Amino acid sequence: MMEQKMPYPSLNTPAVLVDLDTLEANIAWISRLAREAGLKLRPHVKIHENALIAKRQIAAGACGIEVGVVEQAEAMSEQGINDIIIAHPAYYVGAKGEILAKLLKKPGLKLAMVVDMLEQAEVISKLARAAGQKARLLIKIDLGRGSRFGVLPGQPVLELARRLGKLGGIEFIGIYAHEMGIKPTPEGKDEAALGAAEIMATNAGMLKKAGFGIEHVSVGASSTFPSTCRFRKEGRFPELTEIHPGAFYIGDLRYMKSGGNTREACAVTVLTSVMSTVHDDFAVIDAGFKTFGSDSLFDFRESPDFWWQGRLSYGSVQGRPDLWFGRLSAEIGLLFYKEPGKKLRLGERLEIVPNNATLAINIHDRIYGVRNGAVEEEIPVTGRGRGN
Repeated sequence: MMEQKMPYPSLNTPAVLVDLDTLEANIAWISRLAREAGLKLRPHVKIHENALIAKRQIAAGACGIEVGVVEQAEAMSEQGINDIIIAHPAYYVGAKGEILAKLLKKPGLKLAMVVDMLEQAEVISKLARAAGQKARLLIKIDLGRGSRFGVLPGQPVLELARRLGKLGGIEFIGIYAHEMGIKPTPEGKDEAALGAAEIMATNAGMLKKAGFGIEHVSVGASSTFPSTCRFRKEGRFPELTEIHPGAFYIGDLRYMKSGGNTREACAVTVLTSVMSTVHDDFAVIDAGFKTFGSDSLFDFRESPDFWWQGRLSYGSVQGRPDLWFGRLSAEIGLLFYKEPGKKLRLGERLEIVPNNATLAINIHDRIYGVRNGAVEEEIPVTGRGRGN
């Protein structure tokens, strides 16, 4: 019997891999679209939580990065990234307040926070005044479609901006929005991008007319940024200044189903090994919830081919459409045979595209950059355990 060739022999599985060719192609494509549209590009790094990948994005043209929480901003700034927006409005008291106070004093760090309530800004104002600094603030605008944060467009935005202007230690620099509830079709993505651009352009004009010299107007989720770039390239919505896609750089099955990336653009896989083939209808692999997370994509349950024999799916096996990743336990998973006669072999190694790359990466201390079937670099997960 011929000995099986083992891919990535230096790795003890399970391990999270990122295909560097795919990652670099994704970075290059997004950077080109933004550059041709005359838009600044600020990747949201919550997907990969990684300073080395963030620096690749900046080297390709990004103006800085965006994070979700202040702890992630701290982690990235420690690695020399000095232009950061904290995208989630927060109440900066306790440990969060201590971290923000430290960051406000950090020389050379260009930091901005997003708010959607005056009370959030009042706490930031107090911290900034105590630090002898000016805190840069953006107002989050609610675009509808299931937005999680945000002030309603129009008069509520203007009223909050005026109240921010009365706070000491605050510099109001602009408005921020993130598209949600996007239909995963070309028409649906265009519709969401157009609606967001119209709302943001209108509110930017309103604020400027009221005397606010705002410098920042951003939109652009992974599903909609190509449409936004196309609109700007056509000369529309000159008020827009930045886009902030995140998931497309890495890609996963969740964003693929949302229209945010293609299967070919998914850069992350999980390397697993077959640990038992004793059963005829399934094989057992050495990766479960502790490796993949638990996202079953249940919110897509009405889509065609979501179920197979009543089973959910937790990922897609590369090159093996005949396998259904239909069950997870803490440390193992089950791959069911959709076609008889194609059993896996004990010790066989498989790469699986995860449903949710964010969960998979966040569970691990490091991921492995691979190219042409070989490990090229170890990439520490900078933000692991920092506010998530």
